[in-house]
Amino acid sequence: MTTTDVAAQVAADEQTLNQLGYKRELTRGFKTFDNFAISATIINVLAGIFSAFAFGMLAGGPRSLIFGWIAVSVLVLAVGAAMAEIASAYPTSGALYYASARLAKRHKAAWSWYTGWLNFAGQIGGTAATDFAAATFLQAWISMQWPSYSATLHNTVLIAAGLLVVHGLLNTFAVRTVGYINRISVWWLLGGVLIIAGTLAFVPSHHQPANFAGAFVNGTGFSNGLYGGLLGLLVTSWTYTGFDGSFHMSEETQGAATSAPKGITQSIRFSAIFGLVLLLALVYSSQNWAAESKASLPPAQVLVDAVGLGTAKMLMLFPVIALLFCGLANMTSNSRQIWAFSRDGAIPGSSLWHRLSPRTRTPVAAVWLAAGCAIVLTIPGWWNNTAFTAIVSVNVVGLFTAYGIPILLRLRLGSEFKPGPWNLGAKGRPIALIAVVWIVLSNILFMLPQSSPITRDDFNYAPIALAVVLLIATVWWFISARRTFQGPRSTITPQDAVIDPDLM
Repeated sequence: MTTTDVAAQVAADEQTLNQLGYKRELTRGFKTFDNFAISATIINVLAGIFSAFAFGMLAGGPRSLIFGWIAVSVLVLAVGAAMAEIASAYPTSGALYYASARLAKRHKAAWSWYTGWLNFAGQIGGTAATDFAAATFLQAWISMQWPSYSATLHNTVLIAAGLLVVHGLLNTFAVRTVGYINRISVWWLLGGVLIIAGTLAFVPSHHQPANFAGAFVNGTGFSNGLYGGLLGLLVTSWTYTGFDGSFHMSEETQGAATSAPKGITQSIRFSAIFGLVLLLALVYSSQNWAAESKASLPPAQVLVDAVGLGTAKMLMLFPVIALLFCGLANMTSNSRQIWAFSRDGAIPGSSLWHRLSPRTRTPVAAVWLAAGCAIVLTIPGWWNNTAFTAIVSVNVVGLFTAYGIPILLRLRLGSEFKPGPWNLGAKGRPIALIAVVWIVLSNILFMLPQSSPITRDDFNYAPIALAVVLLIATVWWFISARRTFQGPRSTITPQDAVIDPDLM
């Protein structure tokens, strides 16, 4: 696009944002690919599959991992498409909570409040969980390189906190670099998957037979095989979190009403294809499924058994660095949600968290709130190795519930919903219905016991995590927010109709 075309597009975006009630404060430097890149990086099939593969090896085995991936990818695409249609209608950084306010027929502020807080908690959980996982995998790689190194819970927490600080610094002082990193990360994901899959296709002396994809394993401890297999679907659900990042970056994206929806749906399709390639490679190159599933880091053991320690160490660098990219993108998206929520006065100290850096026009204060909250979530890992599971629970249940609320409200609105330029036409309502049903079912799975016997070390903290978030939001709502929070606030004044050339 020429400079003139970009200026015309930004002007059109400005008009759309004005109609939604906001003046433009952020720089629109993201193009369609950049918007896609942030969601693809947050979903991050390398990071998600490698960190959840161990659970899938025992919960359904190859059958749940492969066929579960295909089935759940289709269902998540329905969720993404339903969200994309809403993003096209309301392309704002407030994203889900803004849409809930616009789509609700009654109690608009309450719907917006709960959606925003679930989204906030889910995003904080995602930022914390990703860097916690990155610290775990980084230590695993160090142990492979230097066997004398002993990974500990204390080191995991310290490394995770250090990574969160580094990601905060990058989002503060190297904003343009963060944009470049997000673009690079997509190619890193693509290259990493193809290199790992190619190596596992040609180097191992032995591969599993074709029918191994149908092999079923139930190592969950539950006697009901169907239940064990359904739990295996959580591998895919855990991987597919964070595609709302494209929605949250709307106010920094050119042509957001079409670019953000494309970013959401294309990132899911991209992840579905290359995630399946990676899963097939790992499953078929397994040399001893039973033994590998009991290793301290099963996917790393699969690589070591298949291609040897030296090559495995090289291949493990791909998911380790992918996790670092993922953590950075999570924090970027997280900070935009905090900034937008603060713009509408929904967070204590909103005037602080809504400030923009005069140098970069980015929400630096919100970045550090995201980093600080994520560090707090990792602290219990100092004493208890179930901390990661609890953090993941906050991430997945919080996010998918926040995804489901505006989609449900769009269903209830029926023909009164006014779609944007990117829409599903007559398929919109049935796809939204499929999305809501899947979100309900997957949330139930996430809150059920995931192994037996149930002990302190493997207790599923998801119901407690969700209850805590909802309790805090409810108490706060009835104490003060129902009187002070009216939903999204208009920031438009007559002079704001003029485009500031510094924001071009």
